[in-house]
Amino acid sequence: MTTDRFVLAIDIGGTKLAAAVAGPGGGLLARETVPTPRAVDAGQLWRGVEALAARVLGAAGVGAAELAGVGVGCGGPMDWPAGVVSPLNIPAWRSFPLRARLRDRYPGVPVRVHNDAICVTAGEHWRGAGRGAGCMLGMVVSTGVGGGLILDGRLVEGRSGNAGHIGHVVVEPDGPACTCGARGCVEAIARGPAVAAWARRQGWRPGQPDATARDLAADGARGDPVALAAFGRAGRALGIAIASATSLCDLEVVCVGGGLSQAGPLLFGPLEESLRAHARLEFARDVKVVPAALGQDAGLVGAAALVLAAGRYWAGD
Repeated sequence: MTTDRFVLAIDIGGTKLAAAVAGPGGGLLARETVPTPRAVDAGQLWRGVEALAARVLGAAGVGAAELAGVGVGCGGPMDWPAGVVSPLNIPAWRSFPLRARLRDRYPGVPVRVHNDAICVTAGEHWRGAGRGAGCMLGMVVSTGVGGGLILDGRLVEGRSGNAGHIGHVVVEPDGPACTCGARGCVEAIARGPAVAAWARRQGWRPGQPDATARDLAADGARGDPVALAAFGRAGRALGIAIASATSLCDLEVVCVGGGLSQAGPLLFGPLEESLRAHARLEFARDVKVVPAALGQDAGLVGAAALVLAAGRYWAGD
């Protein structure tokens, strides 16, 4: 699908809410990010999203009549393509009819809701580090760990829209409990809050329970041994998961984004070491792991792609 109009793009995650207006080529004309509010009910959170969207439309000087559609990435799980969402890391929304609410707010245009990590994948494949790749895994390593899968140049939806959800690949069968109910998922080990919590249990920053993974990365950059060990542990878990996914899907590229990926070599170093130790088949050894090129905008660009490049990234209508 091509259009000469604009798309309202929204990214809803456990840490932040973001919205932007995208032009026809996927460039963001205006954007705003706010923290995801805590201890609110479903209606309050919805009104916050609604107000954020209105502000970015106003900042871009774009009216609702000029929209070609609305694209949204939201934390999962969700009932797809209905867009009924129950994000693990957003307790206020359980079976929340997000797509229906947005259709009521913006009638007459396509409204498309997908998993936030899938939107990051679509954005990186369309306009970022995975551009031109036939087979790609996109990953978000942040409050949670999610992913999306491109095979033969198109987004793979799966039976329920959750294909590529690498965060719940088990990498340590007797490992820590995960919010999904299993044990040893890569998310339980490598998501930002879990990395910081593990470091605190090893004695990092005693008496500072609010210290975050960002603080941990800063300490790691200064050589703190506990911080280095924490990122080493997370990187190893991610490397094992990527090696398994590569052997299964014959991947060319894995794009890794999200807040924890901003730690750079602290995370990517042990990730690469673990990946190369476990991806032993000749075809699997060729996979490249790269940082997401679009940074924090990847999810918004991918949400816009659900409308602007629907032929490759949307099959829900």
